Amino acid sequence: MTAGSSASASPFRQPKGVWAVAFACVVSFMGIGLVDPILPALSHQLQASPSSVELLFTSYLVVTAVAMLVTGWVSSRIGGRRTLVAGLVLIVAFSALAGSSHTIGQIIGFRAGWGLGNALFIATSLAVIIGAASGGFAGAIVLYETALGIGIALGPLVGGELGGISWRGPFFGVSVLMTISLVATLLFVDPTPKTPRKTSITEPLRALRHRALAIMSITALGYNWGFFTLLAYAPFPMHLGVHELGYVFTGWGIMVAIFAVFVAPRLQARFGTARTLYVNLALMSADLLVIAVFTSSQLALIVAVIASGALVGLNNTLTTQAVMLVAPVDKPVASAAYGFVRFIGGGLAPFVASKLAVGLNVHVPFYLGAATVAAAIGVLATGHSLLERAEHRGTRAAASAGAAGAVPVAAKAVPVVAGAGSVAGQAVAAIAEAMPVGTAEAVPAVAEATPVGTAEAEPAGAPAP
Repeated sequence: MTAGSSASASPFRQPKGVWAVAFACVVSFMGIGLVDPILPALSHQLQASPSSVELLFTSYLVVTAVAMLVTGWVSSRIGGRRTLVAGLVLIVAFSALAGSSHTIGQIIGFRAGWGLGNALFIATSLAVIIGAASGGFAGAIVLYETALGIGIALGPLVGGELGGISWRGPFFGVSVLMTISLVATLLFVDPTPKTPRKTSITEPLRALRHRALAIMSITALGYNWGFFTLLAYAPFPMHLGVHELGYVFTGWGIMVAIFAVFVAPRLQARFGTARTLYVNLALMSADLLVIAVFTSSQLALIVAVIASGALVGLNNTLTTQAVMLVAPVDKPVASAAYGFVRFIGGGLAPFVASKLAVGLNVHVPFYLGAATVAAAIGVLATGHSLLERAEHRGTRAAASAGAAGAVPVAAKAVPVVAGAGSVAGQAVAAIAEAMPVGTAEAVPAVAEATPVGTAEAEPAGAPAP
């Protein structure tokens, strides 16, 4: 396929199997904000403490973090399609069980199983879409970007509307939608071959011995602590109804999608990854500080939460981009190691936030979140030279490969950069971050699937259209 034909093909004219997986991706990404609107209602109706309700995030994200260590091991042995189906089956079963629960403890346990299923699904969905999509790599990425944006924006809205009927509604809603996705995947997605090399479970942990990868992972842990404090605990001091919380976090989700996909590539192309990250992390810390000071102001909380979506979207794209640039190991291994560390922080933060609010006061969790994000700036600064050198190497490799017409070489040298400002290259980073699980493991497959001429069409540093 030529670059011209790839560019002219509509990304929305796809085989049925691609649409089946894309729909499942929308539902999966909805899970980012789906439960936010019902957190206070769960606490009230099930007579559960806020700290117990926050364990819905902790069980989900900690299991997700641990699952990052095994998704590569599983998919390299049974193939992408089977891993995808296994993840869907687990999501269908555990989301339905969560909706059928009668105690907060049961929901917490079933959310853990849901997290395992989501990890397996997200780890392989991008590779499956690219392998089956028409229109080449760029068309598949555009479709995936669309699923990302729709899912993140609709999650809180759907959660609020279904949660307004019953707190069980969002859980059963996910189960029904994922059942449709499962049936469609079984009917329309062709089997995928196993990878030539089998991945070891211990590879991600061994990869953290590399200083650059460890620095970026710890930076992400600090940021995720602040982010999930905001996402999981901010609904409580807002004192809004289920529908109103859904609307607030829908605004947040729209900001995440817009800034992750469209704004981050432009800022990175103009200012570079490191400088943009420093400023963005500082603004995120300031946003959390505003929430900490004005926690009793409903208006201030609403505005600060919605505004934080822009900063979350930027950070999601830029941090994953930076990890892929500095990682000295295979990209799936780097993704798993990075995801393991950052989601441990994201999983623990909501539970700690609730305990601090009860033991001290409601302002303290957000002060701590602001401090961890500020600390992430200091950690990132210790690896500044490593990130700068990696970014320069990537830009030079992409430029020289594009000039020589050697796209496969460029793809292998800079797996997530099809040009430092390109939509396709940046989309992989944005997608890999969004709820969050191991999507970057699909990057090698993405790189190999890049059609000849892509790098020539999008030279390094070119701004996104």
